[in-house]
Amino acid sequence: MTALWPHQERGLAMLRQSLMNGARHPVLQLPTGGGKTRLAAQIIKSALAKGNRVAFVVPAISLIDQTVRAFGAEGIEHIGVVQSDHPLTNDFALVQVCSVQTLAKRQLPNVELVIVDECHQRFAVIEKWMQERPEIRFVGLSATPWARGMGKQYDALVIAATTQELIAQGILSKFRVFAPSHPDLSKVHTVAGDYHEGELAAAIDKPELTADVVQTWLRLGENRPTLCFAVNRGHARSLEAQFEHAGVPVAYIDANTPREEREKLGAALEAGRIKVIVNIATMTTGVDLDVRCLILARPTKSEMLYVQIIGRALRSAAGKTDAIILDHSDTTLKLGFVTDIKHDMLDDGSPKKVVQRKTREKAAPLPRECPAAGCHALKPIGVRKCPECGFEPVYREDVAVQEGDLGLLKGDKLVADRATKQRWWSGLAWYVAERGKTEQWAAWRYHDRFGVWPRSLIWAPREPEVDVRNWVKASAIRWAKSAPARDQVAKGRSNVVSA
Repeated sequence: MTALWPHQERGLAMLRQSLMNGARHPVLQLPTGGGKTRLAAQIIKSALAKGNRVAFVVPAISLIDQTVRAFGAEGIEHIGVVQSDHPLTNDFALVQVCSVQTLAKRQLPNVELVIVDECHQRFAVIEKWMQERPEIRFVGLSATPWARGMGKQYDALVIAATTQELIAQGILSKFRVFAPSHPDLSKVHTVAGDYHEGELAAAIDKPELTADVVQTWLRLGENRPTLCFAVNRGHARSLEAQFEHAGVPVAYIDANTPREEREKLGAALEAGRIKVIVNIATMTTGVDLDVRCLILARPTKSEMLYVQIIGRALRSAAGKTDAIILDHSDTTLKLGFVTDIKHDMLDDGSPKKVVQRKTREKAAPLPRECPAAGCHALKPIGVRKCPECGFEPVYREDVAVQEGDLGLLKGDKLVADRATKQRWWSGLAWYVAERGKTEQWAAWRYHDRFGVWPRSLIWAPREPEVDVRNWVKASAIRWAKSAPARDQVAKGRSNVVSA
């Protein structure tokens, strides 16, 4: 057994301090790949040394044996399992590894400490257990403890490390993100905070979109071992068929795939016999595979799901220099890079969280797609030169299009590719968010520039580039000099706002 990483030691110290300060139900946050199981093992050892019995709760039966093996490797003995007909069932064992599904049907184990893995899923049996047994201490573990209302059950948040910190230390992998396609989700409704699954599948499961996923992987995936996340079974099967048609060794996994088959497919992926595994949200927890490319073909509004998915590709491995993220969902453009998503407190359901979220979003501007033809790499705001293709915009005030945008003038309207239009629309949206303009103002300015309305474009405010700023400023000056503006001034109702 190797020594703990500094961030693990720090996390344990912070957790102990939280408990000493009176917390009964603290949450320990650690990014995927940051050594959460080893931390849990140390917590268990500390509890056992004090004579306390421990229950470790996993979110799925399929994770029982994996957890038992991991604890055994850390030197923990006397492990029992709370699962029907499991060979390790032992009511007298000091450590009980339990599945949530089994706990809901059986008598709860008699313990002094409960550790809840993936606690952001807010299991009903756990919350009931907390209410009925206030003398028991519960420690939640999660990479994404941001579920609405978690603060009503858990009373402290301990952040051992952030994803960005672990990447900087080389514990997690660097990553590159490409946004090769932009699905039209304008007709997809929101249910319980995320896209309606049926409507989402109808919008995404189209031949041209699934074909683009495969062609993009062939061009950018570098033949790396890949996980592909789909919307539902139908969509996943369509993607699987497209990969097969292209001659790519592919496999399919869903919630009904037996654990033994999953393990075989995982081994085949790491051995190179399979290149891509298509799944439906079943590979977001308990996956320790060496994944070097990830396809996000399932749009989501959930920060938790998004970070959990991307985390599958961020585990470090021998010879791994970075991870490639092929985002066909526009999720990165809407939510930002996973390294930008941070919350410093648990959500208790109060309105103040809305203010906190807006503050976070303002502090971490959304990424921008490289405008060079065929690149599609996403880069942070402020990075001019694309790290992928080397394209660097050359701004000139006397032309309407920046070099590389593939646009041209037609009369006084700008004819441009989608990336250019999205860049302009996001810049106009920035004026709405930061300068108090209206969405109607932005739509009309866009129409003035392109001669069409911004249908199917993403509302993703980003600081406008020089050409957008110059055009908006010139437009405002022209309007200010126009007859309607002079009339408004004459009436004492001038509301012309300079850009």
